[in-house]
This record gives sequence, C-alpha cells and structure tokens, in this order.
Amino acid sequence: MSGSTAWRPGRVHVRAPGKLNLFFEVGDVQPDGYHDVASAYQAVSRYEDCWAEEADDFTISVTGAVDVSGVPSDDRNLALRAARLLAKEIGHRGGVHLEIVKQVPVAGGMGGGSADAAAALVACDALWSADLGTAQLQRLASRLGADVPFALMGGTAVGTGRGDQLSPALAKGRFDWVIVPDAGGLSTPAVYGRLDELRSRRSVDIAPPPRAPAVAPEVLQALRAGDASVLAEHARNDLQVAALSLRPDLRETLELGERSGALVGLVSGSGPTLAFLAAGPEDALELQVTLSASGRTALHVHGPVAGARVLG
Repeated sequence: MSGSTAWRPGRVHVRAPGKLNLFFEVGDVQPDGYHDVASAYQAVSRYEDCWAEEADDFTISVTGAVDVSGVPSDDRNLALRAARLLAKEIGHRGGVHLEIVKQVPVAGGMGGGSADAAAALVACDALWSADLGTAQLQRLASRLGADVPFALMGGTAVGTGRGDQLSPALAKGRFDWVIVPDAGGLSTPAVYGRLDELRSRRSVDIAPPPRAPAVAPEVLQALRAGDASVLAEHARNDLQVAALSLRPDLRETLELGERSGALVGLVSGSGPTLAFLAAGPEDALELQVTLSASGRTALHVHGPVAGARVLG
C-alpha cells in the first residue's frame, strides 16, 4: 500500500477475511427474535484492511474496491463500536482513528462488517498494548455480532447457537470459489423474516425448521478429505429460498454458474452475493472468465485462510 496507508510508528495494520457459509441450517425463531443456527464457515481470500492510530476521539474513514456509500461513519459502524468496547474493557482514556479499506462486498452475506470489527479489536489491542489474549477478544467479539468471533478465528469452523459458538473444523487442502457480488444489498433481518413467513405458510419448496440445527456430517467429512465434489453434494443454505424470493433475478446467475462448470452455486449467507464452488484453481479461473464475459463481476477466492492478524 502507498499514501496514507503506508506504515508508520504508532499505527497498526490488521487484515481480516470475509467468509462463506458452506452449510447453513436455521432453526425456528426464538422468543428473543433470534434464530438458532448451525453453520460451517470458511474464511476466504477477500480481505478487509484496518489501520488504527491514536486520536483524541473515536473516528473512522472507509474506502475500498467495493461500493462503500452505505457504510456508516458514526457509532452504527461495527468497527467503531469494537474500538469503543475494547477501550472501555481496558480503561483506555484516549480515542483512535480507524482507516478501513474494504474488499468484501457490503451487505453481501460475506461478513465484511464483522471482519472490520474483528480487525479493529485486534488493531486496538496491539495499538494500546492491551494483550488481552484470544479468549478475551473472542468474548468481546461475541458481544458485537454473531460473525465477529469467526472473523477473529479464521480457517474453517462450525458455529452453533447464534453462530458465535465456534468449534474449529479440519479442512484439508484448498477450496476454490468464484463469488459474484451484487450492487443491491439484502437486509439480513428481512431475509430471516421472509424465511419465517415461508415456513409459516408451509411453502412446498422449503423444509420446516429443525428442532436442533446441526451441520451435516457429510459436510465435515468432505472438508476433512479436501473433497470439493462431495462438499458440493451436501452444501446448503436454508436462507437461500428466502433470499431468492426477495431477489428472484439472482436465479439467472445461479443457473448460469452451474451450467458453466460450478460444482454448486449458493447464496452466501443472507445474500445477495453468490458463491460457486469449483473443482480446482483452473476450473475456477474458467468459470470466472465465463461469468465476467456475461457482464457480471466475478472474483476468484480460495479458502481456508487465517483470521484477523497484525501485518505491521
């Protein structure tokens, strides 16, 4: 990086990954309005960068390779809330300026905001020499949002509860994906609301909620074996039908990707980003070229990759 993002003393640079849900099972809505879920997460090579430096107040600037016009720069921003939370935890009296450079699609179901928050936690912990350790940072992360603990952890993991109760999962080798972001974001609460609505109407194309969400054992076996074909057979997202009912135009891209060699196409999280699993790097490149030639933005990523970490 050059310009304002160059390294200098008193400034910490942290990078955190976006994620894909390889499997996402959603239970019934709970009295608190949340859903119990079971997810297989994989961190992928589309990153958020965060620079933190001392300041009198808590401020943030956001730029990036994706549209950031909808990203707030006040206390609605999860990274800023993460910095304030850490400062309160350690009794730090000063502030911090966060500079975020985004590559993960905004409101796209890949956990970009959560990655920003994880990066801010790690950056402020290093900047203020707090040395809280992994367990304490994970505890703070879980107070910020369900996907923030995984952005800290990275790799591959199973998430239960609200998705923040994490257990590392063994994944052998590398999995190649082509992601297709979409300019129109989808509201996560709206997608969950539509899922509840479809279930209440007993729509024929949607299963009733499981009593106890769990990741299919075949998914974990495929990850352990590094077998993309088997993973594709069992990959699933319970939010997909709901997301597609809100954005039926996404079906055309899903069908094109699968016709063009993808092992499987999925809505990523609550969408609208689509993720296509490829058999390997060369297959992913061919699929990326095909989707790009159709006028779509297509990005080749791979996983698993490390979680939030200090780069300088």
